[in-house]
Amino acid sequence: MPSVLITGASRGIGHAIATHLAANGWDVIAGVRSDRDATRLKAANPRFTPVMLDITNSEHIAALDQSLPERLDAVVNNAGVVIGGPMEAVTLDELRRQFDVNVVAQIAVTQAALPRLRRSKGRIVFISSALGKVAVPLIGAYCASKAALEAAADALRMELKTWHLAVVLIEPGQTDTDMWRTANLRTDETVAAMSPETRELYRRHLLGFNKAIPKSQKTAVPSGKVAAVVGKALTTRWPRARYVVGAGPKLQIAVATKLPTGIRDRLINATSGQPT
Repeated sequence: MPSVLITGASRGIGHAIATHLAANGWDVIAGVRSDRDATRLKAANPRFTPVMLDITNSEHIAALDQSLPERLDAVVNNAGVVIGGPMEAVTLDELRRQFDVNVVAQIAVTQAALPRLRRSKGRIVFISSALGKVAVPLIGAYCASKAALEAAADALRMELKTWHLAVVLIEPGQTDTDMWRTANLRTDETVAAMSPETRELYRRHLLGFNKAIPKSQKTAVPSGKVAAVVGKALTTRWPRARYVVGAGPKLQIAVATKLPTGIRDRLINATSGQPT
C-alpha cells in the first residue's frame, strides 16, 4: 500500500485529507502536536500512524528519519497558521512566525522526506491558498507567506524534475473548517492585541472585515472537496502543477490577476468590507 506523511493531520483540512486517503488505501503517517491527538487518531483509524511533529521543532524534523517507513510515496505539507491584522500592526516576531510556519518549516519537512521520495519517485504536495495569488487587506502577512510558498514550490518543482518527482500546489479559498468557522473570534483576538491608537486608526477597516466574514463563511468550500483534489493530485498519472479548489477561487484568481491594479484594489476592498 502507498504511504503518505501529512502534517497538521489532527484537524481541519489535514484531518480531511488523512481520512480521505486512508479510505482509499493509503497508510497515513499523521503529524500531530499532542499525545491526546495521537491517541485520538490512532483509535479512529487503523491506517493512521501518528507521529509527534511540530514542524517548527528541529528535533521533531530530525526524528522523522526514524519515524517514517522505509518507503514513502508522498508528503502533504498542510500545517499552517494565519496571523491577522494590518501590516503596520503585525509585530516582527509574529511576522517571522508566520513565515517560519508557512514557508521555512514546509521546506524543512520536505527536505527530511526527500531521500525516501527520490527512491520511490514520489510526490510533494503543498497546501497553499488562492490568497497566495491575490492578497487581501488585514491578512497580508498570511498572503505574503503563501506567495512565498508558491515561489519555493515552483523552484522545487523545476529542480526535482530530473528525478521525476512531482511537486503540486493546492490552492483552496475559504474552507469550511473549525478555524474558519471561528474567524470572528480570531479577529477579536487580533484587535485586542493592538494598541488603542492602532485600533482607532483601523476601526473602519476592522469593522468592515468582521462584517464580511459571514458572507465568506457561507461560500466556504467543504474540507472534503480539498481532500478529494489532493487525492487526485497524488494518484493521477500526470499531475498538474496547481489545482485551484472551488469555483469562487478560480474566478477570483482569473479576474483579479488580469485587472488593472487600481480596479483590482477597489474590487478587493469592496468585497472585504474595506473603506475606500
